[in-house]
Amino acid sequence: MTLKFAANLDDLNPDEPYAATVDKEQIALYLVDGEVYATHNVCTHQFALLSDGFLEDGCVECPLHQGKFDVKTGAALCAPVSAPLRTYKVHVEGGAVMVEL
Repeated sequence: MTLKFAANLDDLNPDEPYAATVDKEQIALYLVDGEVYATHNVCTHQFALLSDGFLEDGCVECPLHQGKFDVKTGAALCAPVSAPLRTYKVHVEGGAVMVEL
């Protein structure tokens, strides 16, 4: 696995997902309780961008059909989603958010 730059920590807001493209991978970043998490940015149900969704209590809600995922584990939490999201390990180095690809 290689660490790749995804965003500056200052660009993340605890109230909303952040979209990043890293080596052609669509990734969503989340700032939750001071920690940064990363998942694939595309919903496993009908392929909406999760970065257009809502972040609350460590869960991201898909803007299309309101399915929810745990941003820490990628687990699908409620219908209509059932397949989990891919997650990425995150490292914060000197204000740079790096993801393992």
